Amino acid sequence: MHKNASNTKITNPVVLFDGVCNLCNTSVRFLLAYNRKENLHFAPLQSEYAQQHLKALNLHNEDFRTVVFIENGLVFTKSTAAFEITKHLIYPWKIIYHFRFIPRKLTNWVYEIISINRYKVFGRKKDCMIPKPEWQNRFH
Repeated sequence: MHKNASNTKITNPVVLFDGVCNLCNTSVRFLLAYNRKENLHFAPLQSEYAQQHLKALNLHNEDFRTVVFIENGLVFTKSTAAFEITKHLIYPWKIIYHFRFIPRKLTNWVYEIISINRYKVFGRKKDCMIPKPEWQNRFH
């Protein structure tokens, strides 16, 4: 999905993720480690911050087996979001961005399989992750 988010007031690129998903939390920690510019910001989908933006974008909770990435007034979901996020990483991880040329139907299919099975394979937490003190300013 690719949608205009000009109604939302977001200055830094923001990743909205499932805060109780172990795979998602591990992915966020990975992004924090390899986003050396420290320009990526994060919010669990369960947070009030994320809920306000999702509502403004007319996206609903029941649609979420996906990460949502908002940057420069655009909204990306599923595999497109994952590829767009990798633009902000250091090499060699930044190379993943070039896989965006693989047909979206295929990459979203793979994304959906992982998304549907993420709790079974990776588990889930009772509560959202609490970021380390040095990461607090990057979480909403």
